[in-house]
Amino acid sequence: MVLSRNAGLTEADRGAAAVDDVLARSARRSASVAVDHAPPLTEIQESADRRRATGGGHVVRVRSRPTVRVTVAPVSAAERTRAAQIGAWLFRYRGVLPIPLLVVPLCVRGSMSPTTWAVGLAMVAIGELLRLAGVAAAGPATRRRTRCVPHLVTDGPFAWARNPIYIGNGLVWTGVAIVTGVYWYVPFAVVAFAVEYGFIVRYEEGVLESTFGAAYLAYKGRTPRWLPRRPAPGPRPVDRRYGWRAACRSETSTLANCAAALGVVAVKGMFGG
Repeated sequence: MVLSRNAGLTEADRGAAAVDDVLARSARRSASVAVDHAPPLTEIQESADRRRATGGGHVVRVRSRPTVRVTVAPVSAAERTRAAQIGAWLFRYRGVLPIPLLVVPLCVRGSMSPTTWAVGLAMVAIGELLRLAGVAAAGPATRRRTRCVPHLVTDGPFAWARNPIYIGNGLVWTGVAIVTGVYWYVPFAVVAFAVEYGFIVRYEEGVLESTFGAAYLAYKGRTPRWLPRRPAPGPRPVDRRYGWRAACRSETSTLANCAAALGVVAVKGMFGG
């Protein structure tokens, strides 16, 4: 017994299937392709489900794919410099680069004391608060490891300096170095930070110039890169809501890494380091 491929379908579905057969035969004739088997019943059912019966006939609904237009901003000359290219590489690995530097003071005997702990922890706390304020103003979306920047942030701590988050990094880095009690390592840590983030900032400035053009250049001209300066009087965003809660969630990993580093230093101190 031969089972009809239209068995089990409603009248509307069989009509839709007939339309499919007509379209399929037309396509085969235009492409000169011979088809020696009928489509499965599930394909006919799915095709029929995509049709809608109207009155006594059927309307075939054809869905076209939306056209996606991607606008690529031209790469600025600042982003093409050698310093920016080095900074792009350092930017990708900025989260792990401080780890080898931490090994140095752990392998050298230091002079840890309550004073070094108090001064170092105070500097770590100030740096982390500055980082938190920067992340709250900018939003976690601006901390991606790609060159896609959603918006230009010029208010809050970014009105005082262009890199408040990195300034906070420097304070945290220096604070941990002070806690170790290896005094000669403190200027070494500061220099290492300045070199690494000097290149990273050159890359980020090139990306921002490529993305925002004249708007970023105007912001760059009135705001210092590192040393904070009181912003000039002018209009400020009204009722700006900073994402403190999201910033705290975003800083979880940073706080954990900082606590781990201080914990390792504390263990060293327990053994007379």
